[in-house]
Amino acid sequence: MTVSGNVTRDPELRYTQGGKATCVVGIADSRRYQVNGNWEEQTQYWNLVFWEQAAENAAATFTKGMRIMAHGRVQIRDYEGKDGQKGVAREIIVEEAGPTIRWATATVERNAKDGMTPSSAPRPSAASTEFDSFGSDEEPF
Repeated sequence: MTVSGNVTRDPELRYTQGGKATCVVGIADSRRYQVNGNWEEQTQYWNLVFWEQAAENAAATFTKGMRIMAHGRVQIRDYEGKDGQKGVAREIIVEEAGPTIRWATATVERNAKDGMTPSSAPRPSAASTEFDSFGSDEEPF
């Protein structure tokens, strides 16, 4: 499932007892449509659940009010609240996410890999053979 919407609260980053990072981000997905010439609005609220490195990236990137897009699988589970009330949680276990660029711009920064900072990581040059496996010098799109 792919969903886009506004972040409803700041991300909640936590760690499991085993040390895995998990982050929950709430979003509101609204759509407007016309019925007999009148505009109607429908809003659905989702919890986006991120794991491991994506959880830490989400916590560092997203803030309340930001418009984002996420892709993942829907998970529906029963839960019991602290007050004993039972409920059903609708969540999206996120595989990919990022800010949308319809009404804003975004800057992307790679995470450090193998101890390198993003600015010291080697970058392919224009003369690189990066695309040679596709059988031509042209980019694969």
